[in-house]
Amino acid sequence: MAKPLMAKATAVWLVDNTTLTFKQVADFCGLHELEVQGIADGDVATGVKGFDPIAHNQLEETEIKKGEADPLYKLKLKFNPASVGEEKRRGPRYTPLSKRQDRPAAILWLVKFHPELADAQIRKLVGTTNPSIQAIRERTHWNIQNIQPIDPVALGLCRQSELDSEVQKAAAKKAAEGSVMTDDERRKLVSTEQSLEMEPEPRLPRNIAGLETFTLGSGNDTEEEEAASARAYSNADSFFNLPDADTDDDEDDDNDDPRR
Repeated sequence: MAKPLMAKATAVWLVDNTTLTFKQVADFCGLHELEVQGIADGDVATGVKGFDPIAHNQLEETEIKKGEADPLYKLKLKFNPASVGEEKRRGPRYTPLSKRQDRPAAILWLVKFHPELADAQIRKLVGTTNPSIQAIRERTHWNIQNIQPIDPVALGLCRQSELDSEVQKAAAKKAAEGSVMTDDERRKLVSTEQSLEMEPEPRLPRNIAGLETFTLGSGNDTEEEEAASARAYSNADSFFNLPDADTDDDEDDDNDDPRR
């Protein structure tokens, strides 16, 4: 449903100048009913000047009269031919300068928790480029050791409805191709609330980064050493049995003892 311009200011004007219910104002302005109640109590939108929807061609006066007469009546936004198609995004998404530094964290979150998304979908959600996505996927980004995955919705880079829509499209495409998500991929799918409560991933120190798979020698050397150790300790009794020659010498020494 289309919403009026300056929704909160419009709600302030409706609360101050009409007898509409909080729910009617909330439904018309796209706000929560408790938020409208907070406006009426003076706790919300303090200092916001009311925006007259009638004077600005957003609402007919007859609609307000119908709403005041019937508490269940829903106000209808006045049709404006010039606004048709304005909600559709044209061209790539624009990301404000203040939020561009958060894009790597959002990309890492999407790659980790929604591996079914294509690069084009991630680019559309976050407003990034293919090289940046590829660098995050391959963990070759210059700052990969300091990047923590954060939900792009929580960062304000996209809306939850947009993310859900892209995830559904990716899942439908994967199902149409005959491939089913694995259990590991399915377990990675989390909600925004769950992702915000997760502990940050442990990071390797920078001085040993890249040495996770470093080994000395080959696997065959390790197997040979283990086999040699097994052979060396296979006969444990040999450690407790002394040679016969040594035994005889000990007996002779005992016989030569003058104290006997």
